[in-house]
This record gives sequence, structure tokens and C-alpha cells, in this order.
Amino acid sequence: MPRPLSPTGPRLLLRPWREADRAPLAAINADPVAMRHFAAPMTRAESDAWMDRLQRHIEAHGWGFWCVERRDAPGCIGAVGLMHLAFAPPWDVDGGASVVEIGWRIAPGLQRQGLAEEAARLALAAGFGPIGLAEIVAFTRPANEPSWRLMQKLGMTRGTDFEHPRLPEGHPARPHILYRLTWADWRARQPG
Repeated sequence: MPRPLSPTGPRLLLRPWREADRAPLAAINADPVAMRHFAAPMTRAESDAWMDRLQRHIEAHGWGFWCVERRDAPGCIGAVGLMHLAFAPPWDVDGGASVVEIGWRIAPGLQRQGLAEEAARLALAAGFGPIGLAEIVAFTRPANEPSWRLMQKLGMTRGTDFEHPRLPEGHPARPHILYRLTWADWRARQPG
């Protein structure tokens, strides 16, 4: 098992999951505001299973969707990070084996404070730094303007729109937009 990364920024720490994170993560995942752009809010059992999957990814790779914690007030406030896709993306030629996505989910009461951006920048620096990725993708529903605006702010460029293959035909959350960022484009935006 690789030693897990725990990126740290001015206000935030991204770290592996702990048992105490289950309840706050479940509250975020059950919140209709936090989950308004997903297929549905999660039950406690679904949230626990998701956290288990996130932690298994970190244990297997040393990185993943980390628990987000404020440095001045410890405790789970969300999930942000990088993961191998759990589905074969329709835009990728190798079936998604090498595709890594970045994503974020912050507690509704803490949104619009730049926390998702700070955490996402930490995740990108880890992905293009010690992890050594060549490209990172992100995707969301077209209606999720705060998310795709953050993708643009991070320097990602819009790719091909697609239908999310894990949602049934006709589901209102099925249409998605894709954003991509290569190591070279990320590096060109770094100071110095």
C-alpha cells in the first residue's frame, strides 16, 4: 500500500477518511442543496458505501477523493480529489483505464467561500506533481454553473458533451459536459 498523500493549503487539509467522517459526509450527501446536480441525494448506507470506496482508492493508490478539513476547525466539510473513473467514458479510446477525474463536494453552509477552489488546486498540484498524471478531466451537468465555472477558473477547457452511461436513458441528469486539463497546460499557468 503506498503512503497516502495529504495535500495541505493555507486553509485546508486533504486527508484520508476516518470513521468520525461518516456522519458529516452522510449529512452532505443527504442534503438536497449539496446534491441538486446529482441523480439523487444519498441514503446513509449509500454514503457509507461511497466513503468506503473513496478510502479503498486512497489505500490502493495513495491518493483519491480525500476528506476536506479546515485547518482552523478540524472535521469533515466535504470530499475533493482525484479518482480513476468507475465507468468507461464515451470520449476515451482505451475504455477509461487511464482516465482520472477531479471532483468536489463541499457542505452547503461553506460554499461560495473559495474552499472548493483551494481544495481543487491542491488536488491538481498533487495530480500533476507527485502522482504524475498527464491529464485530468472533470464533468458535470450543464445546469451546474458553479461547478463548470470552477473548471474554467482552474484552466480546464471544454471537451465533448456526453450522456452519463451510469444513468438511464431519459434521466434529466444524464446530459453532461466534459472539461479537460493537461499537465502542459496546467504547468504553463503556474507562477515562476
